[in-house]
Amino acid sequence: MHINGRKRVVIENVKPEIDSGRFPIKRVVGEKVVVTADIFADGHDAVWANVLYKYQNDNTWREIPMSFLENDRWQGEFIVEEMGIYTYTIEGGVDHFKTWQNDLKKKYDVNRDIKIELLIGIQHIQDILQRVPGDAKKKLLEYIDFLKKEENRRESVTIALGEELGNLIKKYPDKQSATNYGRKLTIVADRKKALFSAWYERFPRSCSPEAGKHGTFKDCENILPDIARMGFDVFYLPPIHPIGKTNRKGKNNSTVVNPDDVGSPWAIGSDEGGHKAVLPQIGTREDFERLLNRAKEYAIEIAIDLAFQCSPDHPYVKEHPEWFHWRPDGSVQYAENPPKKYEDVLPLNFETEQWQQLWDELKSVVVFWVERGVRIFRVDNPHTKPFFFWEWLIKEVKSKYPDVLFLSEAFTRPKVMYYLAKLGFTQSYTYFTWRNTKREFIEYITELVQTDVREYFRPNFWPNTPDILPEHLQYGGRPAFMIRLILAATLSSNYGIFGPAFELCVSEAIHGKEEYLNSEKYEVKHWEWDRPGNLKDFIAQVNRVRKENPALQTTGNVQFYEIDNEYLIAYGKATEDFSNILLVVVNLDPYHNQSGWVRVPISKFGIDADQPYLVHDLLSDGKYIWHGENNYVELKPHDMPAHIFKVRKKLKRETDFDYFL
Repeated sequence: MHINGRKRVVIENVKPEIDSGRFPIKRVVGEKVVVTADIFADGHDAVWANVLYKYQNDNTWREIPMSFLENDRWQGEFIVEEMGIYTYTIEGGVDHFKTWQNDLKKKYDVNRDIKIELLIGIQHIQDILQRVPGDAKKKLLEYIDFLKKEENRRESVTIALGEELGNLIKKYPDKQSATNYGRKLTIVADRKKALFSAWYERFPRSCSPEAGKHGTFKDCENILPDIARMGFDVFYLPPIHPIGKTNRKGKNNSTVVNPDDVGSPWAIGSDEGGHKAVLPQIGTREDFERLLNRAKEYAIEIAIDLAFQCSPDHPYVKEHPEWFHWRPDGSVQYAENPPKKYEDVLPLNFETEQWQQLWDELKSVVVFWVERGVRIFRVDNPHTKPFFFWEWLIKEVKSKYPDVLFLSEAFTRPKVMYYLAKLGFTQSYTYFTWRNTKREFIEYITELVQTDVREYFRPNFWPNTPDILPEHLQYGGRPAFMIRLILAATLSSNYGIFGPAFELCVSEAIHGKEEYLNSEKYEVKHWEWDRPGNLKDFIAQVNRVRKENPALQTTGNVQFYEIDNEYLIAYGKATEDFSNILLVVVNLDPYHNQSGWVRVPISKFGIDADQPYLVHDLLSDGKYIWHGENNYVELKPHDMPAHIFKVRKKLKRETDFDYFL
């Protein structure tokens, strides 16, 4: 091991850093990266430190000076400006000039003779001259000439200790004995939709306006205006591929099948094709590409399901039997999760000796759809496929198509969910669906936004899915749907709903289960989308609030506030400069009115204790003048179960309320 004995600075406890740099952190274009570290040297010498970073195509490092915080903690920050991969590290060294300045001040303050100290300072500046450009060299020579004069010792000290000289010297540190952190940490920079999106899921086959008729891509085109009016910017389609007939499931997942049963879209593959084919009943690939283009006219992206599994009729079964598990009786192994059986689905055998051919084929599926315009994939059950496969696949795809986003649908153990996010999944489903009490919400959200998890795990909150109708939606009525929508849409900057079941407040479940009765997974449904009591206008209002308020367009800024009622939860979100401040109060009880006193951290917002301020409810349009930290709220769930307050303060020399600046 080569040792440079002149290095004296230690760099440790670098944040953010995931698993010693094994995995990248995540950002979107325009987002800040704040890097902190413990940086110190032996003795009492001052130190300097820089964050070094570069984009994937850069040949040279960009340097950002770090600032001292406290207790040997330093911080530097930069903005990611392009999609792709960034690398960053830290360097630091002893700051001899700053050390000299500190010593000079101490001696001058106690009236010590500083003649020699000034000569030492001149020597430091002369040592620096060899590594500075012309203009700076000229300026430093002027400083040397001034410090050599003995007429005005006080003025010399003032100049020597001044910020102007110090900042000039700081630009040209001595790096010969500098310490480099030694690890090159990485950032995956995605487009902004990775951080802020609203998803709407619907089965194309149920989009027909006529009862009893199979829906098509053309029908999907026709509902785009309604989806846009509700404020969604991602229209997610469950699998659009041919559906197998062998062991096809009937209604309610029955093994008894009628001739007109359409089966589960997740049983992918038949004699009509596999993962690169389209179910003929919903249209052609050309129809799908037309839907993609039509959606763009409404600022909507089409996301499709990526489900790497096959029906027994999939062409892969005959063409590549080695990609499947075969039982001793010669039959192929179907998917099981006891007591559940999925006889219509075959898992792929990733332990096959032909694993590389399997990987390449699955990658070709993704690239096939990317080349046709798809840029968002919702990935079905990624936790049942090898981790190393996903890491390879996502890197391969994003190296050529950095704008592709992958949503991980992995309702599994926390460490597995987090590991998938580390491997590269852009967004992730979460346990939000099963959090109910105030304590549960606070503990879970705090874990997501105030630990290292926030650096790589982007939550996407879903109140319901085709697979999950949670108990609170089964029994809480319309208020429960409104409550869960507000929580999902304001706690997380990414969220989605499965509709029209959600906006129509469908609550009929299989007895004793969190599953829809007469599930759309196994049949074509006809929806009366505009029937009385629907939530379409309410959803549109909430999404409009999200789009108009930047504070709601990120997740990591959520702060919970005190409120003296266990059925009320209060939290705030604000932009970094506090130009946009929102306070959300939600009644978690869908049955009863609840009231309480919420404590607002007004000092944090720059509001004095004796200064009135306005809270404007963006849901009811009500406006209230509040004073001080503690203020009263009351929420009636059958009217409106939440407040989304925009906080404004009264300018001291104005008569009108205005946004906090």
